[in-house]
Formats: sequence, C-alpha cells, structure tokens
Amino acid sequence: VQLQASGGGLVQAGGSLRLSCAASGTTFSSYDLGWYRQAPGKQRELVAVISSGGTYNISDSVMGRFTISRDNAKNTVVLQMNSLKPEDTAVYYCIARIVYSAILSEDYWGQGTLVTVSS
Repeated sequence: VQLQASGGGLVQAGGSLRLSCAASGTTFSSYDLGWYRQAPGKQRELVAVISSGGTYNISDSVMGRFTISRDNAKNTVVLQMNSLKPEDTAVYYCIARIVYSAILSEDYWGQGTLVTVSS
C-alpha cells in the first residue's frame, strides 16, 4: 500500500490550495481515506476523513473552509482548502485506514506535504 501526496506550498492568508493523494497497491474503495496534519510542536490531528461508506468526519477548525472528496475509480482523495489561515500551517498527511472491527484497524500514511500560510 502506497500513498503519494501532492499540492502543498506557500500561500497568503485567505488563499486556497488543493491537496491530492494517490493511492496504490490495493482496492481502496473499502478504505477510509483522508487527511491529518501536524503543526510544529503539536500532535498530529484529524483534518477530514471520508469513510468507505461515504461518512464524513471533519474537524471543527476547518468546517466550512475545507472540502474533502474521493474518487474510488482513481484511488484518489482530494482536500480543497479555502480561506486559509496562518494556523492552518502544518505538514499534511494522507491516510488510508482499513477497519476490520470496532477495535481493530490498520493505517497507512503518505509522506506528508507542507502547507505554509503567511499572514
């Protein structure tokens, strides 16, 4: 299982960026797909995830500004980030999660892409 993230960069506050993650190595329609981020000195946190069943889990901090979508035919997940704020600055990681049961799952992580929002 491999995840390749792209689309990070430097943007001014109020701007937009689009992150894309291409997955390979298995059939990802049965995986939850999404994004986490980690800012300097902070723990990694959930940004947005779409479950294999189409359920959304989106952080309150990005609700209304970020949109997540997936294309199972192309094994991709996209994070459209609008109205970016300096506090969105972080390394963004793509995740693919296969859930086996209520207590057992397995995560696969991409390499991370840096998003820097200047004020």
